[in-house]
Formats: sequence, structure tokens, C-alpha cells
Amino acid sequence: MSATVHPSAIIDTGAVLGDGTRVWHFAHVSAGARIGAGCSLGQNVFVGNDVIIGDNVKIQNNVSVYDAVTLEDDVFCGPSMVFTNVYNPRAAMVRKHEYRGTLVRRGATIGANATIVCGVTIGAHAFIGAGALVNRDVPDFALMVGVPARQTGWMSRFGERLPLPVKGSGEARCPHTGDVYVAQDGLCTLLSAAVVHKSLP
Repeated sequence: MSATVHPSAIIDTGAVLGDGTRVWHFAHVSAGARIGAGCSLGQNVFVGNDVIIGDNVKIQNNVSVYDAVTLEDDVFCGPSMVFTNVYNPRAAMVRKHEYRGTLVRRGATIGANATIVCGVTIGAHAFIGAGALVNRDVPDFALMVGVPARQTGWMSRFGERLPLPVKGSGEARCPHTGDVYVAQDGLCTLLSAAVVHKSLP
């Protein structure tokens, strides 16, 4: 098996595309990019040189993944969401040596038109709502909405909101999978997985 690339896409020499990855219309993948297996890069997607993308990552139309961004396995990037890599850009100042790394952990979702300010880590299975502006680190399983983004809840691996307090403690079960989650001291953890699901890492 190999990658599928639309004739209008540009894959620079040296780029690595994993088995089963699909690259759609007018996408551009730079030479240094490393992209895993089973990924989908939508129309007009750009991937920079210093970018690592894991397996089964879905990048929707009109997303640019700039240098210093790492996406772990099973990340979803919604249409027209934005990554940055310079915190204080000026057209007259060259600041390529000042790039701040952004890390999106496994299974996280970034909604359409959201903006991720460089230098943050988005936790595993976190959920960034459409149009949100993330300018600080996001805990695992956190639901973030607004400008700037604030945490309003917790999300399961399946993508369902959990009836857990943002502050305080509690325990909840995902109604779809039976997985049990515990919230305590501002963190949420998966206590036990009821079933091992192929689609739920």
C-alpha cells in the first residue's frame, strides 16, 4: 500500500507519506515533513518542513501546519483552523529562530476556525470548540470554547461531554463505551476502559 496523491497536489522531494495517506486537491507538503499512515490532508492544506504528523490524522480543508508543529496519532484539525509559530511577528523582523513549538497530543480535536497560538500543548483527547482561541496549555480531555478559550467541561475519548465538574472531583461513565473517567484537582483521567475499541486509542 502507498499514499494517494491528487495530481494537483505538490509533494516536495524528501517528504515522507505513510501507507494509506491521502493528499487532496492543491495541497502542498514540504520536503522535511514526516506524515504517518492513514492520514487525510484536505484541499489547500499546507505542511511545513519541520512538521511531524502521526498516524490516522485528519486535516480538513484550508489548514496550514507550519514549522514547529507536531500532531500525534488520531488528531482532527477542522476546516480553516489556524496554527502559528511566531508569538510576536513583524514583517520587518526575521524571527525564524524564535519559532515556538506546538504539540497536539493523541486523539485531540481542533474545531473549525479555531486558532492555536504557538508554544502550547493540547492534551490527549482534548476538544477545542469551533472558533476558539487557545493561548495556553490544555489538559487531557478538556473541552475549551471561546476567545480566549476557557474550559467548560470534559470530553470522553468517544467525543461525548462527561458530567464532571471543571473544578472539584467526580466520576462519570461514557454512555457509548462504558469507559470510566475521574476528575480531581483540575485533571481528568481514564480510570478504566470497558471495551477495547479499534477506533478508540
